[in-house]
Order: sequence, then structure tokens, then C-alpha cells
Amino acid sequence: MRVLLLGGGGREHALALGLVDDPSVEVLIAAPGNPGIGAIAELRAVDPVDPAAAAALAVEAQADLVVVGPEAPLVAGVADAVRAKGIAVFGPSAEAARLEGSKAFAKDVMTAAGVPTARAYACADAESVGKALDEFGAPFVVKDDGLAAGKGVVVTDDRAAAEAHARECGRVVVEEYLAGPEVSLFVVTDGEAAVPLLPAQDFKRVDDGDSGPNTGGMGAYAPLPWAPAGLVDEVMRDVVHPTLAEMRRRGTPFAGLLYVGLAITATGPRVIEFNARFGDPETQVVLALLETPLGGLLHAAATGSLAEHPPLSWRAGAAVTVVVAAEGYPAKPRTGDVITGAERPGVIHAGTARRPADGALLSAGGRVLCGTATGADLASARDAAYQLVRGIALAGSHHRSDIAAAAIDGRVAVSG
Repeated sequence: MRVLLLGGGGREHALALGLVDDPSVEVLIAAPGNPGIGAIAELRAVDPVDPAAAAALAVEAQADLVVVGPEAPLVAGVADAVRAKGIAVFGPSAEAARLEGSKAFAKDVMTAAGVPTARAYACADAESVGKALDEFGAPFVVKDDGLAAGKGVVVTDDRAAAEAHARECGRVVVEEYLAGPEVSLFVVTDGEAAVPLLPAQDFKRVDDGDSGPNTGGMGAYAPLPWAPAGLVDEVMRDVVHPTLAEMRRRGTPFAGLLYVGLAITATGPRVIEFNARFGDPETQVVLALLETPLGGLLHAAATGSLAEHPPLSWRAGAAVTVVVAAEGYPAKPRTGDVITGAERPGVIHAGTARRPADGALLSAGGRVLCGTATGADLASARDAAYQLVRGIALAGSHHRSDIAAAAIDGRVAVSG
């Protein structure tokens, strides 16, 4: 099977590692990719949010399967353009990707499907924002209605900060705060059948102790030793299948990867958000534990044959990933700094590039790299991940020092 992977971040490097390990994948092409992906796949240049260009590349590459990694190409309609060429693609249509592209749309779908979630209002002016903030009270939750690379959400006790974020975004969703630990659940689906992957937890705040501004994710771990028994079955029953049924009812079936972001509240799991693709950095830990060949799984979802796919197999133990971010991230990340110690197994590339003059590895984004490791248990996986991070040298970089620590210490509290 010839596979074309679109995207060039840490999620795509993790996907590439999984795909090249699949014996059915004979050729892997990535566009635009990154230096880490380039070590295991052929890189091609393309604008990943240009549907016509992406579809033309898929035809030129004679791809049997196209895997669309990031959200922006999905919302732009890349999957539709590739499907129009008769090529199997893992990723939802532009209409279905609105589950991520518009928070207001996702809330509407959840309401129609009876999905447990926070009460919310879509707001487009200061007056409606003010009324919503009055009703819900602090902590205030204000979300950019559109795509924001994981940084469009403000959760704060400072009303002025909440109002300022709403002004900056324009159209927002204001919702009630959901108290409880968060869980990320990835679900592979062909629109009808749905297969859950291992639940994971990521860390959105930039600093230790879940302080500082939101980011695209500073680390993750799986599995979750504290998760309530039957959590995945409950989410599949009460969230995933009703959502897929509602999307089919609307004539826009969702096929690809449905990311369900959850808060485990005193009254049970509640949906925080949907995404239309694998999440970063949770992908790194979930795929590190997946024993089932990835290419065959994604191809089954892309071709409507997921119901016939064998049950998934998982490696024993745990996985942890720790993100190394550039100086100034998330506000104004500095780029162009030389990186050393990054070209080792377990170091996954996100925002990296090669210097043409000498081939030196440079920082080229906010989240630059992550150290991803597995172990017999969460503690050993965490130790190994931080050992990888300690071997990376990048001037001014920073990372959290507490990824997975609370879970290991038994400090993750689930109410109820």
C-alpha cells in the first residue's frame, strides 16, 4: 500500500512512525513533513490547505490511502478533493469537520444528539457575552468559535480577561465550567462503525501545576490508572454513537478520527469539545502503545470496512511524552535556534527544519520536539521520557516537569 501523509507536526511524525511499522505500507510519502519524518519517509512539497494541490499530489504519488493529519486542511476540504479523485482518504469531509471548525456547530450537534456537555451560548457581541458570563459565573470559559491551533480557549476567574478574549476572537462560545480531570478519547470511525483507542490525558497549560496560558499541549500519558471503570463504553454509548447518528441524519456522515475531549465531573463524563483529527501530543502516547498495524486500521475506516477489522491489540505498560517548547511559547515563540541531541529514537519532531547551508537542525515552531517513551508502568515510562528531554539542547527552551506525576502519585481526583 502506498500512503500519502499530509502535515508536518508532531502528530504527523507519530503517525508516520506507526505507518512505517505496518508491513502493508510499502511506500510512505509525507507532505510537507519535517526532518523527523524525512528520516523514515519521502518528503514532498505541497500546501496542505490547498485541496486541488493535495489531490493532485495524491494522484501523482499513486496513493492507495491519504491520511490528513491537521485540522486546517480538513476544514478547507482536502479530504473531499482527494475522494473526488477516487482515492481512499482518512479524514472527514469539510462539512463533517465543522465539528472542530465551529464550536457553535459542535454544540448544536451535541444538543440535537442528547450528548452530555456544558451549557453554552454562541455570542457575537459584547452584550451577549456579558449576559452569558453573568449567568455562568467564574471560572469563565470563553472559546473562539473557529480554529485556533489549540490556543483559542480561555479559562479564568478574571472577568476582564474573559471579555478581552471574546473581543479578540469576535464570535465565541461562552460556556459553564466543567470541574474534573480531563480525558482525551480518540475514536476511529467509517461513519457507521466506531473503534475507540486508549484514553489519554494531556496538559494544556504551559507551566507546572496547570498554571499559565493554554497551549496546544505540553505533554501526555496513557493509559489512565485513575479512570472510572466502564468509562470508554459509557462515552461510546452516550457520546460517540449518538453524535455519529446525528451527523448521518444531517446528511454529512463523519468518517475519520473523532477526538472526544471530556471532563470527568461529579455527574459523569461531559464533552468539552470535539476535534476532527488525532490530537497532539496525545497521539504520541496512544500510538506508542498500539500493537495493531496502523495503516490497515486507517484504510478500513477510509473504505467503509471498519466493522470487519479485527479487534485492536495493545502493548502492555504505559507511555509518556514531554513537549520541548521554544523560548517565548505560546505568546511569541523564537525560531531559528540550533538543536542538538534530537535525532534519537523516541524524540518526535514537530516544529523543526534543516538549515540549507549545513543541514543543522533548527527550531521552526512553538512546540519543537517531544520525548516519547514507553515503560512497564507509568513511572518508568515517565523517567525514560524525561531522560530523552534532558538530552536535547535548545537555547531558551522550556518544558513542564510534572507530566504524569499526579497520576503516578495517586493525586488525580474523580468526584462522585
